[in-house]
Amino acid sequence: MKIRTATMDDLEMIAAVEAECFPAAEAATREEFAKRLQHYSDHFWLMFEGEKLIAFVDGFVTDEADLTDEMYEKAELHNEHGAWQMIFGVNTIPACRRHGYAGELICRAIQDAKKQGRKGLVLTCKDRLVPYYAKFGFVNEGVSDSAHGNVVWNQMRLIL
Repeated sequence: MKIRTATMDDLEMIAAVEAECFPAAEAATREEFAKRLQHYSDHFWLMFEGEKLIAFVDGFVTDEADLTDEMYEKAELHNEHGAWQMIFGVNTIPACRRHGYAGELICRAIQDAKKQGRKGLVLTCKDRLVPYYAKFGFVNEGVSDSAHGNVVWNQMRLIL
């Protein structure tokens, strides 16, 4: 498996994987990914099996301590010198799940955040995934203010 950061050339593959992984109400659109790649392509961690994109993690950097819905919508809020690495999406195509690929990408994002001197990482997840992210050291801070996709989310934080 090859892991690398993204370029604009990866846009179609990223959008296709997202659409396969999330319900339409929660999935980012091709246009949103284009803006994200324009502002923070180095904060996309992509995993390939040969030439096929099978998993990715993405999110931007900010000085804001909590993940908000506005962050999903406004890629231009990315601050390369920010304290917190936000994680907006953890995606693995269904055929490749349960092999540890998402975990490898999360570990890479954590490793990169450490190298970059961040305070930590923040993500939101559904109840069933709280124990999964806890394995990486994320702590559940309770229900997030986010209403992204009309779903209840838990905010989780990993302090480095």
